[in-house]
Amino acid sequence: MSERFDTGMNVRRTILGDVHVERAEAAKTELDAPFQQLITEAAWGTVWASDGISDRERSMLTLALLAAMGNFEEIAMHVRATARTGASKRDVLEAFQHVAIYAGVPRANQALKIAKETYAEMEKSELDPARHTP
Repeated sequence: MSERFDTGMNVRRTILGDVHVERAEAAKTELDAPFQQLITEAAWGTVWASDGISDRERSMLTLALLAAMGNFEEIAMHVRATARTGASKRDVLEAFQHVAIYAGVPRANQALKIAKETYAEMEKSELDPARHTP
């Protein structure tokens, strides 16, 4: 693989976590392997690897763009990533408020619903004693 792929995989693991990346890698097939390589190199190895803006800002932008475009499938994943990017719940709310004004209330409302559910799951798993066993 390329240096950009290696960089992308490292950034992807940093932002999404090893568990998510391992699960995605295990699900990869011959059909989608070229697509996964493209995403790893372009999204993670180029865009997310850039030092032009912070991970926090990039996280907020990503969530706003996903919501504005109605691409709700990845919102929960990127909300979970905020634990690693430094974007707070308030940051996410601010991003979705921008979506409401500039892209539509229904999309922002759906994104906020997903964020609330995801944060509740995250908080529940933090309290789960099985999650904290050595």
